[in-house]
Parts: sequence; C-alpha cells; structure tokens
Amino acid sequence: MSNSKAAIGNGATSLDSVSEKTSVWKDFMALIKIGIVNSNLITVFTGLWLALHFSGLSFLNNLDIVFFTVAGSALIVAGSCAINNYVDRDIDHLMERTKSRPTVTGKVVPVKVLGLGILLIGLGTLFLLFTTITATVIGLLGVFSYVFLYTLWSKRQLVSNTIIGSISGAVPPLIGWAAVDANLDVMAWALFVLMFVWQPPHFYALAMRRVKEYKAANIPMLPVVKGFKTTKIHIVLWVTALLPIPFFLTKLGIPFLILATVLNLGWLALGIYGYKIKDDIKWAKLMFVYSLQYLTIIFVAMVIVTLI
Repeated sequence: MSNSKAAIGNGATSLDSVSEKTSVWKDFMALIKIGIVNSNLITVFTGLWLALHFSGLSFLNNLDIVFFTVAGSALIVAGSCAINNYVDRDIDHLMERTKSRPTVTGKVVPVKVLGLGILLIGLGTLFLLFTTITATVIGLLGVFSYVFLYTLWSKRQLVSNTIIGSISGAVPPLIGWAAVDANLDVMAWALFVLMFVWQPPHFYALAMRRVKEYKAANIPMLPVVKGFKTTKIHIVLWVTALLPIPFFLTKLGIPFLILATVLNLGWLALGIYGYKIKDDIKWAKLMFVYSLQYLTIIFVAMVIVTLI
C-alpha cells in the first residue's frame, strides 16, 4: 500500500514538473511574441528564396545561408519583441490581449526580460554576420526602428505611430534578399514597400476593434484620436496604394500578377463596403481577417510560382 502511495506521489510530482516546464515555455513564447516572429519569418524566407531563384543559386547548396538568415532574423525579432514587452509592462494590463503577458502577471523579473531581449538581438546579429554585412545592417536598422522609433518614441506620442512602426515590419524581406544578394534588386524593394503599405490597414482595423483598450492605455492610435470615419478613409487609401505594387513583381509571371491584383481588388472592395455597413466593428474584424489571409497567400504564392 505504501509503495502504491509512493508511486502516486511520484507520478503527481512528475506531472507537476511537466506542467511547470510547459508553463515556462508558454511564457517564453509570449515574451518573444511568437506570432510576430513567425509572420516575419514568412517574409524573410520569401525574400531569401526569391534572391536565390533570380540569382540562379541552388537552395540546397546554400542551406548554411538559409539557416543563418532565418535563425538570425528570428532571434533579432524575438529580442526586439521581448524589449517591447519590458517597456510596455506598465500599460499591457489595460488591454485584453496583453494583460496575461508574464511581464504583467509578475511571473518574470522585468530586468531579466530586458536582458533576454538584448541577448537574443546579440545572437541574431552574430548569426546574420555569417551572411552579408548588408543583411546585418538592415536587421539592426529594423531593431532600431522597432525598439527606439516605435516602442520608446512614437507609440505613446504620435498618431502616426503605426506608420513609423511599419518600417520595422517591412524590413524582413530585405534581410532575406540581402543575405543572398547585397545589391538589392527592384523586386526586393517592392517587397519592402508591399509590407510597409500592408501594415497600416491591418493595424488600423485591429485598433478599431480594440479602440476602448487603446484609449484606456492612452495610446494615440488613429481611431482613438480621429475616430472611425477618418480611420476608414485611411484604411481604404492605404489598400488602394497596394494596387500598383504587383506590377513591380512582373518577373514572377502573369499568374502571380493576376492573383495579387485580385487580392488587392478584393481587399479594396471590402474596404469600400465599410461605407455601407452599419457595424464598424464587424467590418474592422472582416478587414483584419482578410489582411492576415492576404499576407499569407501572397507570400506563399511568390514561392510557389517559382517552382512551377
């Protein structure tokens, strides 16, 4: 009987240990904002893949470059996000989507989060140095724009914070391309512009849905400062700005040009629909979901068309 109790006790201890490890891993994923890391890696990989393809280089013969680029990019993005969590810990408790972060709940010591962020950025920079200096410099510019220009400066002071923050979000495909070809092609810059223009309508739609939370946190997002009517106009204008970008990617072929144009027109049509629908929040949710699908489809399509 005592042996059975001991076995049960040991089993419970084992389960507690597994649960604790799972919780720690979950907290780590939250600290580095794994969703943002993953979405950025899609665009990094696409830039890398296209640079290899149009440079006539083999993917399999350059797996070392692929590894250092993807790993380095992931680390600097993760580090930047950790620092963002450290800085925003005083306001994150006011927002539903951020109130469970370990920097808010007290599960981690804030200064350790800052240290983690700096360490990850340092490691990521080291990895990128195994590719090209250009890729490394672009990566560090992305870190600077996200940590300093956005997080520490514009986020809490300027209504244009989203636009300023879009610089860092547009950098990843440039890192991927520059890791292979430091002489950035027009296509590389087209990818940068595509990502830059995509972000305002994406984040404005999110801000409309979370407007009360941003207002409570005193973050001057466009819907908070200018209202829904003005925000809807800005969203439509930014989506309209996407229309000419596929024509700078004609090397990807007519099928891609058609697909990208259809996606752009579909987003624009949904944006214009916003002037007819009475429920602004419902429309904002539709625009937000469309933006996520748009990004995934268009970047995956860029890879697929080079394989056909």
